Amino acid sequence: MSEHIVSPKIYLVIFLTLMAGTAATVWAAYHNFGAFNIVIALAIATFKATLVVLYFMHARYSPKRTQLVIVCSIFWLAIMLVLTLADYRTRGMHESRLAPPSNSNLVRA
Repeated sequence: MSEHIVSPKIYLVIFLTLMAGTAATVWAAYHNFGAFNIVIALAIATFKATLVVLYFMHARYSPKRTQLVIVCSIFWLAIMLVLTLADYRTRGMHESRLAPPSNSNLVRA
């Protein structure tokens, strides 16, 4: 079986793209996007992870069976994330155990 040879130019472009993604991650960390903070962070991380898997792990040039395993694992990860976020969304807002007690709980003498 012969290996696919990737051009050094491709690796350079992917490296520069990953560095730009890292810069975008740092930039996004210093800005408040409200409820979209986690969405933006996960989108950047997913994009960077996809590049790493496709090019540095050579999944782009792998056999169809390997690509099927990768797609199935991503599907399974999506199921786990959806179930976790559904559980998180159904929980009520509770006071933190680490937060100091509110004034309404104090007994005045």
